[in-house]
This record gives sequence, C-alpha cells and structure tokens, in this order.
Amino acid sequence: MEVLTAVAAWAFASACHSLPGACNYLDRHCPRGDADLKALEDSLSSTAKVYFPGSSGFTNATTRWSVLEEPKVNVVVVPGTENDVVETVKYANKKNLPFLTYNGVHGALVSLGKMDHGVGISLNQLSSVEVAEDGKTVTIGGGTVSKKVTDDLWAVGKQAVTGTCECVSLLGPALGGGHGWLQGHHGLVSDQFVSMNVVLANGTLTKIDANSELWWAMKGAGHNFGIVTSLTTKVYEIEHSDWAIETIIFSGDKVEAVYQAANDYIVKNGTQPVGVINWSYWMNNADADPNNPVIVFYIIQEGVKAVDSIYTKPFHDLGPISATAQSGTYKDLAGWTSIAVDSPPCQKLGYANPRFPIYLEQYNVSAQKKAWDIYAPAVRGSSAFNNSIFMFEGYSVEGVHAIPAESSAFAFRSENLLAAPMINYLPAGPALERKAADLGNQLRDILSEGTGRKDFRAYINYAYGTETFQQIYGSEKWRQQRLRDLKHKYDPQGKFSFYAPIA
Repeated sequence: MEVLTAVAAWAFASACHSLPGACNYLDRHCPRGDADLKALEDSLSSTAKVYFPGSSGFTNATTRWSVLEEPKVNVVVVPGTENDVVETVKYANKKNLPFLTYNGVHGALVSLGKMDHGVGISLNQLSSVEVAEDGKTVTIGGGTVSKKVTDDLWAVGKQAVTGTCECVSLLGPALGGGHGWLQGHHGLVSDQFVSMNVVLANGTLTKIDANSELWWAMKGAGHNFGIVTSLTTKVYEIEHSDWAIETIIFSGDKVEAVYQAANDYIVKNGTQPVGVINWSYWMNNADADPNNPVIVFYIIQEGVKAVDSIYTKPFHDLGPISATAQSGTYKDLAGWTSIAVDSPPCQKLGYANPRFPIYLEQYNVSAQKKAWDIYAPAVRGSSAFNNSIFMFEGYSVEGVHAIPAESSAFAFRSENLLAAPMINYLPAGPALERKAADLGNQLRDILSEGTGRKDFRAYINYAYGTETFQQIYGSEKWRQQRLRDLKHKYDPQGKFSFYAPIA
C-alpha cells in the first residue's frame, strides 16, 4: 500500500516519534494526511501517543491474546489524560469512523472482527491507583491492570475485589460483572463501584454514580455504553494474610468421582464456605500423564497455612496421580493457578483462544463424564487443539447471592459455577476454525443439557460472540427492555457495538 507522505510534516512533531509506516488498509479508510487528524494531534496532551500501521507502537497496542476475528484499526491513539479520550471520540464521530477501546486485549468475541477499520483507543497509559484519605475507596485509572491494583493496595494494607488474571485490566471484566477471589465476601467486581468517569458515545465526559440512570447498566453491560476513564471503587482492610492451595491431579477415569466429591464437600448446593474456592482445568500435562489429558483440581482456602483436610481428604481418597500443597498470600493465587503475568494465558503467541462459557448451579457428574469423553480424544497427542483447557471456576458465591438480582445489569447471580472450554489452536484456515467452534459448542451443549434448562447462561467476558441476547443478558423481559431503552437513549447510533452488543 502507498505511504501517504502528507503526514510527515506533523508526524515527527507528535507524541509518537516512531517511523511513519504504511497504511495497510484501503486508502479510503486511511486517516494519514487528514487535516482533522492533525487537529486531533494538536489537541492531545503532551503524553498522548498516536501510532500507525508499520510502527512497533501500533503492533504492541493492537496485538491480541486471541487472534480469532481480530478487530482491525488504521490508527491507535494512546491517551495520556481522560480528556484525550474525549478528543479522540469526537474526532472519530466527526469523521464517521468506528472506534474501539483496548484495555487488556483479552476479549475474544468473534463480534470484535466486525471492526474492520477505524480508530483504536488504548488506555494503558491511564494506569493509576490512589487510595482515598479515609481508606474506604480507591480511584483507579481506566487502563490499570489487576496486578497493579492488587500490589499497590497490598503495600498499604488494603485489597479490592478484582478479576483473577493478573494481566487483564480491572475494568474489562468489571463492566461485565467480574468474578474474583474475594467475591464470596463482597460480591462481584462491579458490586464495588462507587463512581466513575465515562466518555459517552457523543464524546461527553461525565461522572456517574448510584444516582445516575446509567449506573445500573454499567454494572454488567458497561461495554455497551461508554469508555470508563477512571473508577472509584470500594477497598477493604486485608483480613487474611495467609492463603493455601492444594493441587490434586487425577486421571480421566476419575472424572465422575471428582465432581461428585466437589458437589458433596465444597459446592454444597450453593452454600460453599466463604473462604474456600474450587477450580479445575482439564488439560494436557506431560509430567502427570504423557499420553492423556488430566484433571488438575485446585482447592484454595484463605486464613490458613494448609487447606483443611475436611476438604482435601475426600479427594485424596479417590487415588489421585499427585497432590501438592502450597502456602503463601493472596498475591500468590494467580501464580498457583497459572494466570500470573508470566503464565501462558498472559502471553500473546499468535493463537486463537475462543471460549464457550456456561453457568452451572452444580456439577452434573454424568454430563462431566460425557464432556470428558468428547474432550479428551479431541485434545490429546498431536491434535491441533492439544494446548486447550477446559476451565471450571467455583468461587464462593455468598457475597454475590446476597445482592438483589435486579440491582444491576448482571443477570446471573443465582449461579454457583462457571465453566468454559477454551479451544486453543494456531490458525490454519476456515476448516480448523469451524472444527474448533463445533467442539466448543458441543461441549457447552453437553453441560447445558445437564442443567435441565431450556437455554444456557453465558458469562459475557468469556463469550464466544454468537450467543443470543438472552444468553448473555438474561431472559427477563423487563431486563432486556431496560437495556434496550438505555442503549437507545445513550448510544442511538450503536457506537459501542463490537463487544456483545445490545440488539
């Protein structure tokens, strides 16, 4: 593609001093040399950056964790201030260009692929953690990753409910509800919100709180309504410095026994103890079994140096391949469960990583066995999917259940477990892509049938992107209508329409 040299006069004076690079898309979608873009650059703060295709900054800002149906943009603005976001949205609106905010690049919905040109807005410079003088709240920049929130708060004897994966922003998961290690005590990440600064679809920066009409929607469907440039949320004193985990690995022939034990001794029909978490992965682990996938089952407990045997003994009695106990602090949880910043799920390695989430009230052991019998041969050995993981997240739910369902757009408070096959593969054409989707959907359908419901319920932050409005946002007519009414009022032109859009 032709390099448009008209931009050269101002490119080197801008905050981005990288090589100009070429526009890689159709010229009609190429903003370089645009007088309005020059005006945008002039309006941005001194710390803002503007990147074009061909520069390392552009590549770093747009490279995603999952490469399936990636969004494509022609220019990336990296705001240095909240007002830079305002100016960028106004520019995009003036040019009638779509825009998409990046704030962790872990969203993997195939609907993101509908963004095929336009403006990317990367929030990674809006990274800050400021605890209020009274110690009850913290104000967090819109691009702040969860690890920074955890580390900065821990250093002053505080903690907040965040998502579990260290390299993901706090706000990305939070706008879809947000599950976290501490939700048994306090509820979802979004239940902690106190106020936020939001850039609306028309480019207006506004502060909203519980008195605002839009507040309800931002807690569960927030991706559809604005760009959150800063958030004030609740913080808590550190109650437990000690945390412990036991990692128990099983062969696949134990699948029914393992999940029956989980139901009987941990999940307990939604009465799981507030300080206990069960997680498990189905995955290949050559150290445990060089030929077949295994079940990696985690039991996590707070306030102890070793997980209580009342939880571990029933699993030991099943004859696991191995059982490993570890102790440490809350800050060790991500590393123990392989979702730390240096863990594979936080690396951008060119893989497709679609997920197919479903909420469950308990483990249906027959469905678990049926799913295992499909999953294991599909991922073992030299399969293109041999790096896949089937995730089962069993947080304590007391704090989530305690908050009225009608209080937020997040619709699935009655659920106790979150399951999601993640089909990992290197892209190799449409046939493999269809095969991956077929496998993921088949596994989800098996679990769905085991619930006895007519339809499944999906976590928005793990969604594949073809789920229905009802499956993502709930089946209640009043809930659907309220979301649609707010969408029509605050985003009538559908500017926020790429991430699980409200239709």
